[in-house]
Amino acid sequence: MEFREALRELKRVLDLIEALEGEVVRASEMIGEAIRGGHKVLVCGNGGSATDAQHFVAELVGRLRNDRDPLPALALTSDTAVLTAISNDYGYSEVFSRQVEALGNGGDVLVAISTSGRSENVNRAVAVALRKGMRVIYLTGKNAGVKGDVVISVPTGDTQRVQEVHRFLLHVIAAIVERELSD
Repeated sequence: MEFREALRELKRVLDLIEALEGEVVRASEMIGEAIRGGHKVLVCGNGGSATDAQHFVAELVGRLRNDRDPLPALALTSDTAVLTAISNDYGYSEVFSRQVEALGNGGDVLVAISTSGRSENVNRAVAVALRKGMRVIYLTGKNAGVKGDVVISVPTGDTQRVQEVHRFLLHVIAAIVERELSD
């Protein structure tokens, strides 16, 4: 029974996300413009969103479908020495904002991922990015009330469905960016 219930809910959410097409296209264009302008993409998130951050960066630096030049992107979730040092010395709430402060520049893009929109460390990174003149793309769930230049809000409060849809949307964004930068 659980399988069918989960599948029904996923189908319901998938039927609703067509309305997110404009935000997905804007996010893709923002990333493409930044990279064409010599800027980079930083990505952060916790737990499952951390793995989505790393997966998305792998698609940009590696490739999704086509052989092409690598794109400048960095997952702020990957360096355990940095993560543990910042967490130990400043607290986990600073783990991404310190990295954005160190690595981010005006014109760069921060992709922030939080299913609830309440991840303090992600929201602090967003605040630093906006202060530094970076562009922010925020992927979140229903009614999160987060800040960003583009907010992609999956219309459900079910964490698992939000994460599943985030992975799909990040693949679509990577595909659009790859196509746009390969022309």
